[in-house]
Amino acid sequence: MNTMDFQEVGLREINRSLQAVESLTNNREWTIENPMGQHAIACGITAPLSVHIKGNVGFYCAGMNQQAEVIIDGHAGVGLAENMMSGVVRVKGNASQSAGATGHGGLLVIEGDASSRCGISMKGIDIVVGGSVGHMSAFMGQIGHMVVCGDAGEALGDSIYEAKLYVAGSVESLGADCTEKEMTAEHEQALADLLERSQINKSVQSFRRYGSARKLYNFDIDHADEY
Repeated sequence: MNTMDFQEVGLREINRSLQAVESLTNNREWTIENPMGQHAIACGITAPLSVHIKGNVGFYCAGMNQQAEVIIDGHAGVGLAENMMSGVVRVKGNASQSAGATGHGGLLVIEGDASSRCGISMKGIDIVVGGSVGHMSAFMGQIGHMVVCGDAGEALGDSIYEAKLYVAGSVESLGADCTEKEMTAEHEQALADLLERSQINKSVQSFRRYGSARKLYNFDIDHADEY
């Protein structure tokens, strides 16, 4: 186990140390103490590490993550796991705006609530939120899954492509070209797998599925008011 105190070594040394670890090393267990809500902690990791951050973090924590499992014992600021590629990022508290933005892969688990634009332009990432999400979540969602165990704010899935959305609570409104869709046995199994991986206990039967109506892929003058 490697322990680094943010107050003692600072951001540059923490990220340098995590980024320098090679995939084949046994030096994989890391703990970061006293993060003090600072930004860009544990960004750019490319090895299968286990990183435990004990406290709140600021903007862009665990950005561009590849292979690592990053656990945050606290809340996270804007852009948590932004442009994530693989691995797992879990925040025990709440997340601010744009969590999982442009994520290409991996699993992001937010045990509390997420603010607006959660999963904006998601490109393959799976996001599971134990609470609720704010307005315009999954905006321009291309590929991947978003699971919301609570409620969703206005304009859910606005301008969505092929991302799959599952919401257990109420949806304030759906965005342009987002519609409710049938929940098949295949979708129920995929949802059950995501909830199990996320360690969130929620009945699959309480969810409804949303996705693209596929009317805005190409410009159509008859739908001009929806753009």
